[in-house]
Amino acid sequence: MSEILNVSIVAFEDVSAAVGVPTPASIEHWVQQVLSKQLGAKPFPELSIQVVDEQAISELNETYRHKSGPTNVLSFPFEAPPGLPEEEADALLGDIVICAQIVATEAQQQHKNLQAHWAHMVVHGVLHLLGYDHLNNEDAEQMESLEIQLLSELAFPNPYQEPS
Repeated sequence: MSEILNVSIVAFEDVSAAVGVPTPASIEHWVQQVLSKQLGAKPFPELSIQVVDEQAISELNETYRHKSGPTNVLSFPFEAPPGLPEEEADALLGDIVICAQIVATEAQQQHKNLQAHWAHMVVHGVLHLLGYDHLNNEDAEQMESLEIQLLSELAFPNPYQEPS
């Protein structure tokens, strides 16, 4: 079985200490939860998660979404090149990029636990790789409902409710 994910931390000298980035083990646990609930069977497809700064995510957001400024999370589903055997293509899910500074700022502004917000961003990113989206109200409701369920199973609160 291939590794489930590859977590690389780039752009900061010590990003994890500066903004509360979860441990790779925590992130892997959250990813495994989503994949086991959504895909069931192992081995899980491989994916990569990179934690970056605002400049890096702004550049990606501009290049791939044609939107200026930073965002919290971007997902890039794997697109198999022509001729790649199906079993090899199915072994790759894609890439997730998370902006540590934006996640920390949002958690503070929204009065959310930082770990819970990180878990939400990871779950959200993985669901995008699995084909979920929130471009219209129906799709958004489906994706949000699934996020709430998965986060609850991970012992995190509903990310769409105001903290009490």
